[in-house]
Amino acid sequence: MSPRSASVNEELRRRSRERLLQATVDLVEERGFDGTTLADIADRAGAARGLVSYYFPGKRQMFQSAVHRLMHRTLQAALEREPRTDDGHELLARAIDAVLGLTVHHPVLMRAHMAGILQAEGFVQCSEQQRLAELLRETMVRYGSDDVDHDYPLLRALMMGAVFAILLPGAGMPLVSLRDELFQRFGLDPAYHAPPGGEPARRSV
Repeated sequence: MSPRSASVNEELRRRSRERLLQATVDLVEERGFDGTTLADIADRAGAARGLVSYYFPGKRQMFQSAVHRLMHRTLQAALEREPRTDDGHELLARAIDAVLGLTVHHPVLMRAHMAGILQAEGFVQCSEQQRLAELLRETMVRYGSDDVDHDYPLLRALMMGAVFAILLPGAGMPLVSLRDELFQRFGLDPAYHAPPGGEPARRSV
């Protein structure tokens, strides 16, 4: 049998990594971060346990990559949702709703993710995090920002603050209030927004 080509090997590695990231999200959502081990993740993904350390230096880094992957895929799906639009204001509204929607639907994941960010290692600089940053930055460009280097970090900080506020144990703020504040801050028409879990609510003009 002839040896596999480099492209085939690369695709197999990509699929293995994807399975590990998906297993990480699934298990942490089921058991919490502390209740999930690297061995559990490898078993769920059907991968050799040594493969985990080949791709990731530790559980925290693996988990952040897994959540960033979920975030950038959710965001991309929202931006490309039908009906497609080139309206930068609507795209920013979709981005805000996508991130806040993840917080509502995946509170265990997002709480563990935010807790990890506040630890010493902070953001894990991985391809998933970079893709999320690219999508948000591109959205600010299409929104029409005159100073993307200022507005993109501000958007990120405001959305992270809203996520923290929603998840704060015993003192969480309502998503609707936080979303309204973000929409007002960026001058977005509330008719654009698609409530998490609901259908887009676009007002006819």
